[in-house]
Amino acid sequence: MDPSPESDPSHEPHSAYPEDAFEGGHGPYQPHEPGYGLDQPGYSPYEDEIPDAQARMLAIKNAKAYLLKTSTKSGLNLYDHFATILTKILDEQPANAVDIIETISQDVKWAQFRKKMDTLRDEHLIPPTFEAAEKCKALFIKEAGEEEHEDLDEEMGEPALPNVMETAFYFEQAGIGLSKDECYYIFLAFKNLISVQPIQTCRFWGKILGLEMNYIIAEVQLREGEEEEEREEEEEETVAEEEKEMGEGEEEEEQKEKEPEPPKSTYKPPPEIPKEANGTGANKYVYFVCNEPGKPWVKLPPVTPAQIVCARQIKKFFTGRLDAPIVSFPPFPGNEANYLRAQIARISAGTHVSPTGFYQFPEDEEEEEGGDTYEENPEFEPPPVAEMVESLAMWAHHVKGILKQGRCVWINPAQKSEEDEEEGEEEEEEEEEEHQEETGQPLLTLISEDEGMKNIPAWTAQASTNLIPEYSIAILQSNRWPGAYAFASGRKFENIYFGWGHKYNPESHTPALPPPAEAEFPTEPGITEAADPTVEEELAFKAAQEEALAEAEEEEEEEGEDD
Repeated sequence: MDPSPESDPSHEPHSAYPEDAFEGGHGPYQPHEPGYGLDQPGYSPYEDEIPDAQARMLAIKNAKAYLLKTSTKSGLNLYDHFATILTKILDEQPANAVDIIETISQDVKWAQFRKKMDTLRDEHLIPPTFEAAEKCKALFIKEAGEEEHEDLDEEMGEPALPNVMETAFYFEQAGIGLSKDECYYIFLAFKNLISVQPIQTCRFWGKILGLEMNYIIAEVQLREGEEEEEREEEEEETVAEEEKEMGEGEEEEEQKEKEPEPPKSTYKPPPEIPKEANGTGANKYVYFVCNEPGKPWVKLPPVTPAQIVCARQIKKFFTGRLDAPIVSFPPFPGNEANYLRAQIARISAGTHVSPTGFYQFPEDEEEEEGGDTYEENPEFEPPPVAEMVESLAMWAHHVKGILKQGRCVWINPAQKSEEDEEEGEEEEEEEEEEHQEETGQPLLTLISEDEGMKNIPAWTAQASTNLIPEYSIAILQSNRWPGAYAFASGRKFENIYFGWGHKYNPESHTPALPPPAEAEFPTEPGITEAADPTVEEELAFKAAQEEALAEAEEEEEEEGEDD
């Protein structure tokens, strides 16, 4: 039976007033809901008050102005973005647009993205692979003068160019070294260095890491004529510096004559220890460095004893810039180029080793304490790898150690010139007692005599592989200088370094403390402030003075009567 229209609530007439609809329960919104009154003209949620038309227009303008605010990052505004999204949806009319509204918004943003363009021409983006290729492009160009250098090497007999790839092959067996590409780039960089500089022998010393850039180091020996020219240039520089100092000293003396003399200091600085000559001691080799293969090579200056002594007291990371200052205490006498040269000298003196018996002293010259000359032993028979791994006595140092003075050969700083010899003998005796001669280990000393660090030995030797011992090579690792390695295989051996250039310290590094502050004035009666006398002390002092004057007058009168 169909329900009658009277019983169907859907056919009941709607009241013109929302209150009636609320009482009957037929209104779409309840009075407490925010949408109440919006479906009926003339009604609003503001307690049945119709807002002013001007206020409504002002609110609309403020809302539109807010939507038109431009983003500081993308340069877009929300009003145009919504308009573009709605236009895109109405034009394409995708299915389920509400589910993909975020994707549509992202597509609209990507479509409005623009690359940076110049007013005249587009910006050319250089890919990183092209930049890397441009850096190494100069390494693959053969210059016209290289053929002459090759002819000179053939006449000299031994080529100056080291076989970097062969050295990398041997160290690679122990998991040490660089990538093959970088080794080949270094190989080509060494070839360019030899074509530019008058080099007699060249060797890949190693690579020191830096915070910004790294250092690739070449150890070379220049030809004999070039070394003499370098010495003359250095002597001329020292003479020019001395002349400048003399001129400045004369000007200072003239100024002092005009001005009153200030109190002079009694401090006497210690005598400056001269550096070792080129080709001897710590300056036996010349070092060239570059940050990357393809960049220009830079020659490092000779090292001085003061730089080596100070480098032992500080620990600084390298930046990769040779002109960077070294801020430390005690203050380092130089910049990063000098600090790098000092660390190279220290590492070479402590880690460059060779199989025992490979080198020998010349027969014509007897072994001297200060001598650093040796030659290859033609009768050397390489020991088996097992012996070189088991015993450290099968390795020896072929670079002289550096003394505490900062030199390989000790020199007496108390030696004076003829003008200074006129001074007293007492000062000479005191200086002789202070400066005692230092003696280090002689050349070709066995590494088994090196002192360890607490429970850590100075060296660790091992074979490159235990699976195929007949084809293994001996690998030696320095624990005192982490990153220093050496290999030996038959008559072939080599030393190399890959690290930060720091010496291992079982304890944390503690910088040196500044010296105690000196007293401003010496404590003497004439300088120390005295307490003010009391009234009684002043009266007693005056009475004593009066008595002394009276006695003096009486003595004068008696002398006059006697006359």
